[in-house]
Parts: sequence; structure tokens; C-alpha cells
Amino acid sequence: MLRFLILFSLFIHSCVAAPKAPAAGAALPAKKWLTLNGQEPAVVAKGGFSGLFPESSAPANDLAVSTSSPGLTMLCNLQMTKDGVGICLSDIRLDNATTISTLFPKAQKTYKVNGQDLKGWFALDYSADTIFSNVSLVQNIYSRPSIFDGQMPISAVEDVLGTKPPKFWLSVQYDAFYMEHKLSAAAYLRSLRLRGITFISSPEIGFLKSIGRDAVMSKTKLIFEFKDPEAIEPTTNKKYSELQQNLAAIKAFASGVLVPKGYIWPVDSTKYLKPATTLVADAHKAGLEVYASGFANDMPASFNYSYDPSAEYLQFVDNGQFSVDGVITDFPPTASQAITCFSHQKGNLPRAGHALVITHNGASGDYPGCTDLAYQKAVDDGADVIDCSVQMSKDGIAFCHDSADLTTSTTAMTTFMSRATSVPEIQPTNGVFSFDLTWAEIQSLKPQIQSPFLTKAGLARNPANKNAGKFMTLDDFLKFSKEKAVTGVLVNIQNAAYLASKKGLGIVDAVKSALTKSTLDKQSTQKVLIQSDDSSVLAGFEAVPPYTRVLTIDKEIGDAPKPSVDEIKKHADAVNLLRSSLVTISDSFAAGKTNVVEEMHKGNISVYVSVLRNEYISIAFDYFSDPTIEFATFIAGSGVDGVITEFPATATRYLRSPCSDLNKDQPYAILPAEAGSLISVADKEAQPPASAPNPPLDTKDVIDPPLPPVANMASHNATGATPNAPGRSGSVATTANLCLSLLAILALGLLFATE
Repeated sequence: MLRFLILFSLFIHSCVAAPKAPAAGAALPAKKWLTLNGQEPAVVAKGGFSGLFPESSAPANDLAVSTSSPGLTMLCNLQMTKDGVGICLSDIRLDNATTISTLFPKAQKTYKVNGQDLKGWFALDYSADTIFSNVSLVQNIYSRPSIFDGQMPISAVEDVLGTKPPKFWLSVQYDAFYMEHKLSAAAYLRSLRLRGITFISSPEIGFLKSIGRDAVMSKTKLIFEFKDPEAIEPTTNKKYSELQQNLAAIKAFASGVLVPKGYIWPVDSTKYLKPATTLVADAHKAGLEVYASGFANDMPASFNYSYDPSAEYLQFVDNGQFSVDGVITDFPPTASQAITCFSHQKGNLPRAGHALVITHNGASGDYPGCTDLAYQKAVDDGADVIDCSVQMSKDGIAFCHDSADLTTSTTAMTTFMSRATSVPEIQPTNGVFSFDLTWAEIQSLKPQIQSPFLTKAGLARNPANKNAGKFMTLDDFLKFSKEKAVTGVLVNIQNAAYLASKKGLGIVDAVKSALTKSTLDKQSTQKVLIQSDDSSVLAGFEAVPPYTRVLTIDKEIGDAPKPSVDEIKKHADAVNLLRSSLVTISDSFAAGKTNVVEEMHKGNISVYVSVLRNEYISIAFDYFSDPTIEFATFIAGSGVDGVITEFPATATRYLRSPCSDLNKDQPYAILPAEAGSLISVADKEAQPPASAPNPPLDTKDVIDPPLPPVANMASHNATGATPNAPGRSGSVATTANLCLSLLAILALGLLFATE
């Protein structure tokens, strides 16, 4: 335990900083809140930082205070032992969050709780000494870290109060049940004299009324908690939906209400928001504060939030119509940054830092990639640079699309299944390729939003618009970028050698022609970034000084030796690197940080990192399942020059927040994670084995053979000969999956048609 506390202390000091009061001359402008009292909404940490550590463990409580804004409220769910000691635990059953079932495997019991039979291990069957001496905590949500399981003792209420959190909230869920078994939560609270307790909540009216006088004496706020609308409140035997109709009666014994967030912003069966209810306005009119519960970064609530947890908090505190008075959350730092840093962020605020926000297929997290809607959303979201990965149609039209294979991002598999072919130079599996279809045929297809985590985790993207939008030619894309006056464009060139030698298509010439036509080659107002994984492609643009040439390095690297950097400098001004080349990941933990950015910067090469996504499953635990912390880690922590993302709104919100500027003296700052610190908190035996380091970048990964001339396909068709296309640098040799049957293709097509 001593080792654990020492390591945890190191973790706290290495990756977070305690909030501090701003200097007199650096005070932030006051915000006008639509809460009951006009004060900033409270952040209530449910069991501390329970999104990371087991609920109400000492580390969970300590990290919550250290990473959240000043004035944090710590919430403890009260359970009672056989001898009347109060403990903080998420559920009335111990087996949901502790090791009790392994210690006493035959001690399971069944009790009737609020009219329902519950089976498990209950705190009231064990003395406090038995629990504190033998039982330890585990994470009760399986998508969260499990390496801390069995290492932390259960906390008594007095333990949490002893740490003197800024504010303390005690949730009493089951007083009626405990009273049936001769245990009294009210008597226990009186033994504490309610000292240090700021809030007490309960879904039982009788309990709140029983401690009303004590609460007045100690200046503790009583909060009535609403359960499911159809559930029965045990004192009145009325449904909670009935009690909601008479908020004035609640005001007689409580100063506020706690409701599941669906009471305020309901979500329909398709996971889109319905119009807000009038609950907050009605409660405020009755003089009641409103607290909303159920917030967690790793439990997506609605497609309206684009998997950005900060967006959900803002919906409740900064919607222009009302604000709740507080939020109950498993991830208090995210709630803190949303309220303190992102709220009331109106207009085109100045940016902190120089990092560019570059799109990946436009705002492809919200609309099908490379469509007019994805690009318009990116512009609306404040992206600096919008991108076009250029593909070629059979009849030589250059257009924007993520890949030459159209199967995953269009309806090509169902429409042109018979045209599926094998192209091992591009990918190991069969596909329907753009260069085998005319532009007219491509335009007959529907775009299809790509949801990279749909199969693995069931995380779909904006299904209401999964086939929305229109494809754009490169000419139209460049025209659009000029009309919208974006800071810049990134033109990504793929498969140039193959297209020239095997298909007679000059993609480099097509790009040059389009840029000349748009006059972007004769100006310096808008940035033009030319990107490719082929250094010979970039060499073709060397004669146009205004262009920034970007070399894609699509393999993981752990080091950038000077000879390799010097070789890059001959061909490019910037590199596009994978996230894992900057921060190495082991079992969803950020295990270490490389020096690649520093090494590239020494060679005067800019670094862009890709691809950043909002879905929590793609984000390391060290980033708190919060895409904003990942942006902060790469921008403020690693010092990259640009982030390539499918959700530009999240990136621009962070960069426009004063909290992203770590040089300012302010009450709260969004800090980067320190790779390796979190995983070191766990016992050595629980940590995942160390993985081999990524290899260094080799000069052979940079140098490519010259591009072949564009083949005369008329001559090729007459002779039947095909020139060999050179391979790409750093690419792994692949072979075609020739055994893919027509039945498998049909099944794949049906899969994409239904997703």
C-alpha cells in the first residue's frame, strides 16, 4: 500500500496541476449563468474519478480533486455495514464493485429491496472490520481499466470527509431497506453531526423529512432524487412522474432536485435528442436547484454530441435557454473543462497556439467523408485546412475520396459487385476501384459514412445522414475552398505509380492542372499542402515554392535519426505521422513518449499527427476517454504543428479556449497527459508486459524510385503487355486474396447496405 501511495503521488504531480487562483491582473471575464442563483454550475464527482479508478477509492477521490476545477463536490453513495458504519460504495450489493464474492463464495443472499428481489453479497451482512480488513475494490464497468482491481480498500465515509474535499455530497439511496434491518442512515448522520456534508440526497421523501431539522442546523442542502418516472417512491407510494407535477411540494422539504439527464434532454429511440422539457424552468420557478446525473465519457448518449463528451455538458449548461445547477459525473475533469473553459465560447475567438486543425476527409465523423456536407461542416466547425484525397475515375476525372476502393464508403459493392477485382499493389483484398468506373457511374452511387468502431464496439456515426451528401471533383473542391476562404487545403495523392503504369492515368498531372486552373499556384493567401507517401510524387511539386510538401509515413516509428531527417528534408517540408509514432500505447495505456517530434523540428520539418477521432474506444485511458485531452497531449505536450482529425469541432473548441494556453495564469488549465505515469500506479504484476519499441525511421522508408511515365493504354491494350509498377517506400509486400468468393462479396455488400 505504501508503494501504491508513493507512485500515485508521483502520478498526480507529473500529469496534473492543482487549480490556482488567477493573478489580480489576469482575472477571466465573469460569465452569466442561467442557474437558479446565477452561479457557475457545480461539478459533482460521483465516487471521485470513478471513470478511471474504482468508485470512491482514495486514488479516485484524490485524482478528482487534482484534475478538476476549484469547488469540486465529492459524492459518496452511502452503504451501511452490519455494525452501522457508513461506507462509500456504488451499489447496495458488494459483489458489483468489490472482491467479496471470491472471499466468501457461498455467502450470497437474497433480499427484497424496494419491492424487488435482489441477489448478491450485501454490506449489512458484514462488520466494518471484516470489510476493511479483507475486501478490496474493483472497477465495476468492464470497459474501464481493470489493472487497479484488488489493490484499493473500501473507504469509510469518515475517510473521505477526512481528506477535506472542497464540498461533500452524501447520497442515501436505501434508508427504508436499512430501517427494515434495524440500521438507520439518519442516526448515522446525526452521529457525524452532518459536519463537512454540503449536500444530502435521497429518492425517499420520508428520510429527507426526518433529517430536515439537522440539515438546517448544519446548513446542509437536501436534494430530492428522482428515479425512473414509472418507479414508486417508497414514502408516498406514488410514481416519480406524479411527484414531478408538484415541485412546490418538494420545495417544502428540499432545496433542489436530482434527476437523470433524460428528464431534461430526452433521447428518442434512434439516439437523437428530442426537444428539452420544461423541468429546469419549472424547478427554478419553484425555487429548486436542478442537478443532472448520468454523465460518463465512455457511455455515449446521443449522436447529436458526435462522441464529444464536452458537447453534452454544454447542452445542459450553455444552451441559451437554461442551465442546470450541477452535473453528476464519472469524469469530473471533462465536466470542469466544459463549464470553465468551453461555455459561453461564442464567435470566432482567437486561437491559442500555432497548431493547424486539418481534416481527414472533411468532418467525416458527422457526414460521409469527402462529400459537400462533410466539407461544409468542417468549415462551419472552424477547420484551418480541409483535405482532398484524390482518386481517378476510369475516364480521367480527379475527385475527392478516402480510398481508390469504393466498397466501404459508398454503395459500390451492391451496385457494381460484378466489377470487384484484385489489385495487390493497393490492398490485399478485392474491391471495386474508382479507376475501373467512369465518373458518371461513380456519381450514380450513394456515399456511405464510415464508422470505424461499428463492428468492434457498436459505435455508429450519425446514421440519420449515413448516405447524405454529394461527391466532389477536385476542381469543385478547390473552388469551394476559395469561396469559403479557408486557411488552406491539403491535397493527398495516392497510388500515382500504379495509376500511371497500369491504368494510363496521370494523377500528378491532374492535380497540377486543377491547382493551376484554381490559381492557387499563383497566390500565398491560402496554404496549399501537397501530401503523399511517395517522395517522387512530392518531387514533382518542388518547382512551386508556395506549396508545403508533406510526406506521409504510414508505419510506426520510434526514432528519427538525423540521416533519415536529412533525407526527408530533400523532398518535404512536413511529415504526417501516426499517433503511435509519438506516444506508444500498451493495452489502452499511454506507455511512453518518443522524441520524434523534437528530432523532426531540429531538421526544420513540421509534424502533423493523424488520425484523431472522438470515439472513446480509440482514446487511451490516460486521456480520460476524452478527445480534448488527446488533442492537448499532442498539441501542448508533444508540440505538433497540426492535428488531422475527423471531428474538427472538438479540436477548434480546445484551441479557442483560454484554458489551452498553459502560459496564462488562470483558475483552470487543460493539461496534457504524461505518458507512462498512469500505468505505473498499478502493481507491477498487474501491468501489461512491455512491448518492443517501434523501429527507427530508415532512409529506405523515405526514398522512392522515380514515377513511371503515364502508359499509353491504347498501345497497351493492343500488345497485352503491362509495365511493372514500382513499389512504395516502407510498404509491406501484399498478395491478393484470390480465394474471395462471389458469395463472400455478396455478404459484404449486404453488411454495408444494412449498417
